[in-house]
Amino acid sequence: MSSRSFGKFNEDRAIDFLQERGFKIVDRNFYASKLGEIDIIALKNNTLHFIEVKSSSKNFEPIYNITPKKLGRIIKSAHYYLKQKKLKYRWCIDALTIKGNEIKLIENITL
Repeated sequence: MSSRSFGKFNEDRAIDFLQERGFKIVDRNFYASKLGEIDIIALKNNTLHFIEVKSSSKNFEPIYNITPKKLGRIIKSAHYYLKQKKLKYRWCIDALTIKGNEIKLIENITL
């Protein structure tokens, strides 16, 4: 499986995981010009969640692939999204990690 199809497969798994937990998917693979991409944007309990999906097929914790630089780009992209869509929701940045059959949602990640 190519890395692109591996990523798409795991993003689909992430969507299913989130929907089973009451999240409404608002957008997917939102590209914010030169700022970067947000994998999933979902709404739950009147909070907009900007979710970075990271997966690993090895014995490596995928959360470590979210660097401070990457997190900064996600935050800037979230601001861009909110401004472009003229939304006034409470919001947070989350990480969803997938390692084998284990899926974890880590809410409100910060530096």
